[in-house]
Amino acid sequence: MTGKEQLTFPILGVNAMYEQQTFNFEQAIQKIKEQFQFDFVALALVQSVQFHFVLKWEYVLGNRSMRYKRIILQKGKGIAGNVFKTGKPMLMTNVETELSKGDLFNYPIVVAEGLTSFGATPLYREGRVEAVILAAFRNTRKMTPERFDQFEIAVTEVFGTYYNKEMVKEI
Repeated sequence: MTGKEQLTFPILGVNAMYEQQTFNFEQAIQKIKEQFQFDFVALALVQSVQFHFVLKWEYVLGNRSMRYKRIILQKGKGIAGNVFKTGKPMLMTNVETELSKGDLFNYPIVVAEGLTSFGATPLYREGRVEAVILAAFRNTRKMTPERFDQFEIAVTEVFGTYYNKEMVKEI
């Protein structure tokens, strides 16, 4: 991993005092990966760069290469950028039929890792998207709408102490 097993976040506590709490992102994504037997799971964290937001894949499991480290996405670009911009989950059950060859360059993690089916969902903190979690398959197994719903429930359970899902599904 990147040597960042734990990050410390100040959390607004009782009497408006900050409490230091730690959250193990690597352990959280490992739990998700094992529960659903995904081939690839990644967590992109939002970073502010001179008043512009960028996203980088910080925690990754099941990667084939280290190319994910070079991927830096801006708001609205790539899987993480689109989920960050809209604040809504993204599901692609079959990359081959849902993306044209010309669109693949907009999804560098799909190309770098050979992903064939994926789902990504935003993680909120204090009313803002702070991270995006991506789960994917490389083979014939698919991220179905039913599996994606179960994945989102599991994400809420695993990340619930730090991140709450503030968007509701549209009916």
